[in-house]
Amino acid sequence: MNRNTHEFEGAQTATLKGWRRIWRHTNLRKLAYLTVIPDEQGIIDGLIAPVPGDDWAALDLREAAYDRLPAAHLISHDLDHQPEIAVYAIPDGRHVAPSAEHPVLLSYIDVVTQGYLREFGEEGAARFFITTGGWDMPVLDDRAAPVYPRHQSLSHAETAFVDDQLSALSVAIMQPPRGSSWT
Repeated sequence: MNRNTHEFEGAQTATLKGWRRIWRHTNLRKLAYLTVIPDEQGIIDGLIAPVPGDDWAALDLREAAYDRLPAAHLISHDLDHQPEIAVYAIPDGRHVAPSAEHPVLLSYIDVVTQGYLREFGEEGAARFFITTGGWDMPVLDDRAAPVYPRHQSLSHAETAFVDDQLSALSVAIMQPPRGSSWT
């Protein structure tokens, strides 16, 4: 969702129908991640972008804990052609709710929110928080030493926006235990 986390040229805003976002843990990774699950009423704002060199194998490697699912028929966009489009989702049967042992990283939430703020403004970013499930999971405050590999620096206003949204949802923020490694 954040253009600063990839080198895909030509990213465009788009809408995915029939899915909704949720935070999940998978036994394929140590930490919890954002994924999508089928939802007939679901609508997700996001970005689509051409895969550089049409190298889907490289993108699959980047998104190793997810399955690539065809989604062109579920995407609304302003392009004048119908490109191959996929959505990446944690496979059925491979995900569970996040826990204190497998939290969501605050640096990850920051990156996603920054992308929504830049693409869809505060209203769109607030919609991300409202329409995403799984906010009852613990969040690890790793801002001082970000663990998320594509973390970004946020402005004070962006950080305050994230903190306000999490507070409004009563999200439990955990401090990292001393000497722990979440990588």
